[in-house]
Amino acid sequence: MDAETETLALAIGRRVRDERQARDWTLDRLAAEAGVSRRMIVNVEQGAVNPSVGTLLRLSDALGIGLPALVEPRAVASDLVKVTRHGAGAALWSGERGGRGVLVAGTETPDVVELWDWTLEPGERHASEAHSTGTRELLQVLDGELVIEVGDATHALAVGDALTFPGDVDHAYANTADRPARFSLAVFEPGVGTTHREAGS
Repeated sequence: MDAETETLALAIGRRVRDERQARDWTLDRLAAEAGVSRRMIVNVEQGAVNPSVGTLLRLSDALGIGLPALVEPRAVASDLVKVTRHGAGAALWSGERGGRGVLVAGTETPDVVELWDWTLEPGERHASEAHSTGTRELLQVLDGELVIEVGDATHALAVGDALTFPGDVDHAYANTADRPARFSLAVFEPGVGTTHREAGS
């Protein structure tokens, strides 16, 4: 891991541990709630791994805090406006050829909105498993060409094209062209944490 990734991994690990301990959950309990291994929880809390976006989503959903809360500094109650300066977002995905998925901003629970800045180099593809029920995604291609797979359907997009689709089915973003593609992505995940609160967890 480079220094930036290591710093982010340590910050995520501290937040996961703090949230788990605030609930008096054991490692096994969080592993069961999130559907990931106990070993992965230990590695995440120690900052020893750079977890996938899917793993981070599972953890944030299980903890009922939303993905932005895992990677952004804790909000102060009086902070109604938050500025994220250029280059200061959390790079949560890196492609084999240099592509990046950067979470640049997000809102708090229960209805979480994430704003992403994505770049896919030629030949790169990012597959995403289905998010929680009711999740919606909106994206717009800013540069290059993009292929979006939603369930069994494929959608080819060019610069300026936009797409809205359900994020609660398996989906993927791919660059099959010969130049980089950049797109802005918004993810709306309603009711984060309400399942656990209703269950009395």
